[in-house]
Amino acid sequence: MIFDTDVLIWALKGNKRAAEAIDAAKERHISVINYMELICGARDKAELRAVRSFLKDMGFSILPLTENLGLRASVYLEEYFLATGLSLADALLAATAVAHQLAFLTGNARHFKRISELTLKTFRP
Repeated sequence: MIFDTDVLIWALKGNKRAAEAIDAAKERHISVINYMELICGARDKAELRAVRSFLKDMGFSILPLTENLGLRASVYLEEYFLATGLSLADALLAATAVAHQLAFLTGNARHFKRISELTLKTFRP
């Protein structure tokens, strides 16, 4: 499963349901996009260390960007941006999940629900 950044942030802030969702996953993946979003959200070096430690301790693998992911994400943006507000980062996350044939857990399903090939799981904190 690939986790959206919002679920990771809730877990880092101590949300029990987010932690349970992560614990229940057999495989834990994020895109390098998630990782960059977490880095940008860190307010200081201690928070950055906490993010790195969390990802390592929970056994997350970080999936890289590829040319094919970029192409797939651009198709998603063309098809869904105007209708759903799908962002560049969200398009890349969806493309990563689809390319790796992994479910995608997010608390913001409305941006993703029209992507039919995406196995979407909705998280509610």
